Amino acid sequence: MTNVAGDRTPTMLGWDGITATADRIASEVRADKVPDVLVGVLRGGVIPAVLLAHALGVRTVRAVEVLHTTADGVDAVKSAAPQVANAISLGDLTGADVLVVDDIAGSGDTAARTVELVRTAGAAQVRTAVFVVNVGNWRRTQDPGQALTYIGTVIDSWVVFPWERS
Repeated sequence: MTNVAGDRTPTMLGWDGITATADRIASEVRADKVPDVLVGVLRGGVIPAVLLAHALGVRTVRAVEVLHTTADGVDAVKSAAPQVANAISLGDLTGADVLVVDDIAGSGDTAARTVELVRTAGAAQVRTAVFVVNVGNWRRTQDPGQALTYIGTVIDSWVVFPWERS
């Protein structure tokens, strides 16, 4: 699903699409190797992390708060750099094969910062999975396909996930 560049209409995702994305990413992860631990990026990445954990049969799921947007809502302002809260929640990951999971990658900064935190916690291998990449916000020098291990879909608009609706 791709929106026209510059289109400010948010893309509304439904549970059927999210479930299909989780199944597809799980299949790709399984083909490489099932990780020891999944780390969901709070808030939005926790639900995809749990979906993937069930699909992969992984029982160890952790969460860490790494925020880059300063509010909820379409085109929310981003902080200068991702803000980390309670990195100790990762625990000891010494020697672990870790899959970092988030719902969306915009600039790519949150994923990069979370990978740093997981490596600092001792992970031997770190991979990333995001359900959506918003290429309109991508700012890293690497292409998303080079910077992220598994990508569900690529769009060019703000995304609203089913768990964000009231």
